[in-house]
Amino acid sequence: MPKITYPAKFEFLDEIRDFVAEVARQGGFSDKEIYSLQLAADEAASNIIEHAYEGIPDASLDITCTMQGDTIVITMRDEGISFDPSKVKQPNLKAKLSERQIGGLGVYLMRKLMDDVRYESVGKSNTLTMIKRRA
Repeated sequence: MPKITYPAKFEFLDEIRDFVAEVARQGGFSDKEIYSLQLAADEAASNIIEHAYEGIPDASLDITCTMQGDTIVITMRDEGISFDPSKVKQPNLKAKLSERQIGGLGVYLMRKLMDDVRYESVGKSNTLTMIKRRA
């Protein structure tokens, strides 16, 4: 499936989720698996919009979603502020909500929902790749 470029705005998250669901459905993923894929894609896109493009108007987000055998590969590319996901601490899910550290839950969810999550920043380009094998 070709690359689709979306404006980096929260109002396009539905379209991003629908795009991922369409590819996953054609690839034979179950409804439950599709929901998880959509959630991971939503978290990834939300983080890019909120953090990488903070204060940057008219930004865009390129998304490629392909099937490779029984595996879906979701790639998101942006030109926003880069970050190091290895520095994101795992959230303490047992702590009371009022005591939890702000941030990190999106990265945690992506890692839990996907088989592999990779991030690369080269020059002005950031690439997030999420991979999930069909059950």
